[in-house]
Amino acid sequence: MDLLSFDELHALFPAYRREALHLEMRDSYGTETELPHLARWAAGEPDDLAWLDPWCAMVREGRAAGKTLRRARVVSEPLSTYQRWAFDVAQPMADAGEDIRWIPRRRVSTALFPGNDFWLFDDELVVFLVFAGEGLVRAPGHPRPRHHPEMPGTLRSGLGLRRPP
Repeated sequence: MDLLSFDELHALFPAYRREALHLEMRDSYGTETELPHLARWAAGEPDDLAWLDPWCAMVREGRAAGKTLRRARVVSEPLSTYQRWAFDVAQPMADAGEDIRWIPRRRVSTALFPGNDFWLFDDELVVFLVFAGEGLVRAPGHPRPRHHPEMPGTLRSGLGLRRPP
């Protein structure tokens, strides 16, 4: 399988024109960037959240250019440790203009979701994200994005979303 590097995935964010839509369905994730901050949070230590600044700057720049970035997190109840932490650190991203929603898993039992998380860019490009069993991001990356003409409508339908104008 031809894989997309992390740098190639990150390069898609400034390049989208209208909307980037993200669906997260796991109760736990972990990246090299996040794990130390999650550990400090779990130990009750403070975090100035400065590590989120590059992401928040990209979101603000996109909003200023009229772009939308949305994230839906399907979560189990009670929330996992990771999702409690993600909720606690989400405010700077929301303040920057990212639309973040938490959806209880019990409310989406009949929704038609794909088997993996995804990013949908401009209703044209789908990047499915594949994680290790414990939710960790593993190198070398994710499957290369593919143009699937029917896929954006299917993904939006599963989320109950219409295509933006």
